[in-house]
Amino acid sequence: MSAPFDLIDAPAAPQAIGPYSHAARVGHLLYCSGQIPLDPATMKLVEGGIEEQTRQVLANVAAVLASQGATFANIAKTTIFLANMADFPTVNGLYGEAMGAHKPARSTVQVAGLPLGSLIEIEVIAVL
Repeated sequence: MSAPFDLIDAPAAPQAIGPYSHAARVGHLLYCSGQIPLDPATMKLVEGGIEEQTRQVLANVAAVLASQGATFANIAKTTIFLANMADFPTVNGLYGEAMGAHKPARSTVQVAGLPLGSLIEIEVIAVL
């Protein structure tokens, strides 16, 4: 019996650093794994601070969405994980620029740590 969903590998996004897929497509919903600021070419965290890392995370999220013909306009829910809530104003500004007039539901939480020591991780749920 096959699974009632498809697991997605997005070629333009950084390779998964663990045993997971970039996303799971269930009907018209796309559940995207959290993206950290890995450069897809080097598989290393981008250099710089929260601004550079946020821009890379957004690019990685866009790559996962694009693999299914979607854009930020398809996002229904976003969860942002921050290593330091003091970075919220910078992240909020860059996130707002990326989303434009589209304002999906969102949660932002501070966490004790993120993979590879990144400062930010973003996961999304999109409607296709």
